[in-house]
Amino acid sequence: MEDTDDPGLQALYDVRRELKTIRELVGKVIFYITEAESEVNEKMRRFTMYMHDIHDITYMYEQRGLPIPNWINRELERCDDRFRQLLNEAHQEGGTFAKVRAEMAKDPFAKWDHTRRIEHFKGVLR
Repeated sequence: MEDTDDPGLQALYDVRRELKTIRELVGKVIFYITEAESEVNEKMRRFTMYMHDIHDITYMYEQRGLPIPNWINRELERCDDRFRQLLNEAHQEGGTFAKVRAEMAKDPFAKWDHTRRIEHFKGVLR
């Protein structure tokens, strides 16, 4: 810690110390974001949260005994198609899920067979 009688110089030392702390903390945040996205990327996570929210809205109507509006059903159809597209993209060679699946295949105690390539038939994961 630098001590000085000059208040302007002391303020600069304080700013330098705060910037160093901010830089270190931002670096940690970026590390954790990168680590989390290696499992499920942010685009997929946010989309599935949105799709889940739309799905929950249908229950809100049903609980009140109201028919689900067509515009909500159409949005669910769009979400269904888009989710399939995102899954196909993530399972392609080099995609997020393909990388995770390859890592999981190394586990000798895995319950499921992750060595097989997930095939896509007419938009349905099998």
